[in-house]
Amino acid sequence: MFLNNHSYYSLRYGTMAENELLELAQAQGCSVFPLTDINNTSGCLNFIRRANEYSITPVVGIDFRNNAQQCYVCLAINNQGFLELNNFLSKHLHANQQFPDVAPKFQNVITIYPLKKVFAIEKYTFAKNECIGVSLQDINKLQFSKFKQYKDNLVVLHTVSFRHKRDFNIHRLLRAIDNNTLLSKLPKLQQGSIEHSIVSTSEIEKKFQDYPHILKNTTEVLERCSIQFDFSNTKKSQNLATLYESKALDFEKLVALCNEGLPKRYDVVTKTIKQRLQKELSLIKLQNYVSFFLINWKIIQYAKSKGYYYVGRGSGANSIVAYLLEITDVDPIELDLYFERFMNLYRTTPPDFDIDFSTWDREDVTRFIFETFGSEGQVALLGAYVTFQYKGAVRELGKVFGLPKYEIDKLCSGKFNYKQLDELSSLVLRYANYLQGRPNYISIHAAGILISEQPIHYFSATHMPPKGFPTVQFDMHIAEDVGLYKFDILGQRGLGKIKDAIAIIEKNSPEITLPNIHNAKPFFIDKQINDMIARAECIGCFYVESPAMRMLLKKLGVRDYLTLVAASSIIRPGVAKSGMMREYILRHKNPERRKKAHPVLWDIMPDTYGVMVYQEDVIKVAHHYAGLDLGEADVLRRGMSGKYRSREEFLAVKEKFISNCREKGEQDAVIFEVWRQIESFAGYAFAKGHSASYAVESYQSLFLKCYYPLEYMVATVNNGGGFYRTELYFHEAKKLGGIIHPPCINKSHVDTIIEGVNIYLGFQHLQGFEKRNMIHVLRSRAEKKFTSLNDFIERVPMSIEQLDILIRVNAFRSLGKDKRTLLWEAYYKYNHLAVDELQPQLFKVGTKEFVLPEFTITDLENAFDQLELLNFTLYNVFSLLETPPTNRCLVADLKAFKNKVITIYGYLVTAKNTSTHKGDRMHFGTFLDQDGQWLDTVHFPPVAKRYPFKGKGVYRITGKVVEEFGFLTIEVIKQERMGYVSDPRFDMTYNRKAFPKLNRSVSVKKIPEEEPRG
Repeated sequence: MFLNNHSYYSLRYGTMAENELLELAQAQGCSVFPLTDINNTSGCLNFIRRANEYSITPVVGIDFRNNAQQCYVCLAINNQGFLELNNFLSKHLHANQQFPDVAPKFQNVITIYPLKKVFAIEKYTFAKNECIGVSLQDINKLQFSKFKQYKDNLVVLHTVSFRHKRDFNIHRLLRAIDNNTLLSKLPKLQQGSIEHSIVSTSEIEKKFQDYPHILKNTTEVLERCSIQFDFSNTKKSQNLATLYESKALDFEKLVALCNEGLPKRYDVVTKTIKQRLQKELSLIKLQNYVSFFLINWKIIQYAKSKGYYYVGRGSGANSIVAYLLEITDVDPIELDLYFERFMNLYRTTPPDFDIDFSTWDREDVTRFIFETFGSEGQVALLGAYVTFQYKGAVRELGKVFGLPKYEIDKLCSGKFNYKQLDELSSLVLRYANYLQGRPNYISIHAAGILISEQPIHYFSATHMPPKGFPTVQFDMHIAEDVGLYKFDILGQRGLGKIKDAIAIIEKNSPEITLPNIHNAKPFFIDKQINDMIARAECIGCFYVESPAMRMLLKKLGVRDYLTLVAASSIIRPGVAKSGMMREYILRHKNPERRKKAHPVLWDIMPDTYGVMVYQEDVIKVAHHYAGLDLGEADVLRRGMSGKYRSREEFLAVKEKFISNCREKGEQDAVIFEVWRQIESFAGYAFAKGHSASYAVESYQSLFLKCYYPLEYMVATVNNGGGFYRTELYFHEAKKLGGIIHPPCINKSHVDTIIEGVNIYLGFQHLQGFEKRNMIHVLRSRAEKKFTSLNDFIERVPMSIEQLDILIRVNAFRSLGKDKRTLLWEAYYKYNHLAVDELQPQLFKVGTKEFVLPEFTITDLENAFDQLELLNFTLYNVFSLLETPPTNRCLVADLKAFKNKVITIYGYLVTAKNTSTHKGDRMHFGTFLDQDGQWLDTVHFPPVAKRYPFKGKGVYRITGKVVEEFGFLTIEVIKQERMGYVSDPRFDMTYNRKAFPKLNRSVSVKKIPEEEPRG
């Protein structure tokens, strides 16, 4: 009896999850029940998947509405009908068009026009698949209507959006949020009616007792509809099945590509390599993943043809086939990588590759995928649901209820006494709890792309977000459920650094022939690179530059590829939290310590001294130590990575793990310690192949930094830096011999450039300097360099405020005049000449030179200008202190003061906030000493509370020097942020002399007027 039912995927309208809707239907004794969300199909597949649990035959459709006004409700008779509906909805969503009053002549769809709509559009002809929907409230209207005669077309159309009054209240709040209006001003036309609540089937039958034919028609409509998707564990992949016309040809191509890759990747093709390749090819063919590999290969071929740098990572790096196809650069034979971690007969979740491109190249690769594989609408970006979070819901509801900002801020902070809140504030908090976790809007998955065999609209409608690519209306979990397995195409700044560094080197030094960056093996054995890693001189390099990684590299004394692979994983929070990181360091540095390893664990993981470090270690331990089969072991692996749905499934495997170990005679203390280590991974451990991929990219970055340090640091800056602020990368370049210059009108570009050892900051670093003016400067300079301020003003029209930025950062220094003189001239000229930024001057304007006093500009004034305009200074920050440092204690001196209390000065780089196991806040600090060397500090909870960080600046730190595994840190006892000197630019005497814009009364009448020259 129910033909129009909404879940909360009727975004900012509906109130129930799919399962709640099914529970409602089951309670009413329904055997067939539709889901018809408003202009959305997000819930359809999961509704179909879950319906069997409630003994309900699912029907899906769409409630088409313009704004909140209903046009018609459409039900898919079958899968082809669902495709038709998705095509129609997507077309209008992409174009942001309203739906027509009359629906298209669908072939496999039942279209139901509400009686009110039929009256409004005066529709009098109806096809076989078109109905007139009569609501409970419209029965009396029908009795006196000419539409009463359409007996075969009349059906019951009772909308179900709510269960009770609370749902209706939530609905009204959602509508107010969606319309960005106060609840009290929400128009009636923008909301549903409380009458759209669930009613019993007996009540419907009673209301329509005089119209049995309507009840009969309604039942027949539902019986005509049937839709099928396979959600079983044995479902077929719905991805694009073939690239070369048949599966046989695809497999031949894959084998041929592997054979081509063997001599490129291996100098000697051993029996082990051949056996591994044959094993993988057999399993890939058996699992129907041949096209999956070929699609990834084709994407990589395109990237290589365009000169794009990439990294294939994730568990896909465990595959020799991926290595031979150059999808990854990790040799699984060298690292003894476990292919079953990527693909096995027992794995219930799909394998995938994570392929990183630079941020700039990723969009073009995405476009290539759509054009190459999506000619028939088979490609879409994967969607993601953005849900209401508690604080966000409080803020939205506070606005809806009309609370003032300070009151909303107080509620968001949680710093209030609940008993003292007024009624409105209490309502905000109560309904924020109801909204929490509900979908708010559909976004885009960070990386996922779907490439299906069928048109993507077979599964879902698509919308068109700002990225400009069609995006499905469901997330990765639903995609996996139905057999659509994503391709992950990610953006990563580290690859942009590599690409740009190589481009800079090739441009500035064309005589240099760089090695193939994708063949990283020679870098692994390069002594200079490994010595640099051991010294932790890795600033700017992918994944190994953070303070924690720098500490770990020094503690381990990393100077080879395999140890760096391990370090890339043990730095992860799960490994560190479990104590396995410390144990690994102890065993790495002390062979005697390795004897404490459990014999079975040592046999399973000799390369990591019997310590679990990687995700596949869990599979190995579960399989070999606890006797679980590979399928059960993979449940543990998925459980620890957070990619499982059923916590019960995970707990069942835990029980079997423990019971199996007890049966083998293991002691409970050992069993529970091993289990604790497994559980502590908690989604943070890497697959070994993933760590190896990161280590490869790290070595590629390290090679460039080792041999071309300045070019690499410029590329780092131009790609948005990395872990640290931009100024730290300029500091690093200075340490490496670079001479850093502020922006220059005759040298600089938008990006930072390098000439020899001279590095010129790009205009992009100027705070508030507009992009269009950067472009104006570069276009004009391309004709010839600027020779004077007047020449610049005539050729590059811009406001005095924008010109002021350039002058004060000393960008005109190449003209031979100090910036204070230039400011006088600029403000005088702009006071006497109207400058139109969009209109170049028709006539050149000459000016007579005039004499100004000789100005003195101090480094201190320049430093403060840079702080304002660049957000950092190229001068020594310690020279800005109001009270100079009382000592010259440096990081180089710390070893002599081990276990002693010292006072040292440090410029704050970054501070990491964390919590102890008791929940108390503590910090790890990173500073630069007076010589620019790295200083590391630990702030335990009492100190962290008493002496908090107070932002950027120089701190006077008193603490105890401690050493662990050769790494020196300071356990802080107290710290204080040192004050800077007063800004000399705001001294009034200075202002009157230096800045005419701050002293409009200055007279310059004696300066001759300008005369136009033809």
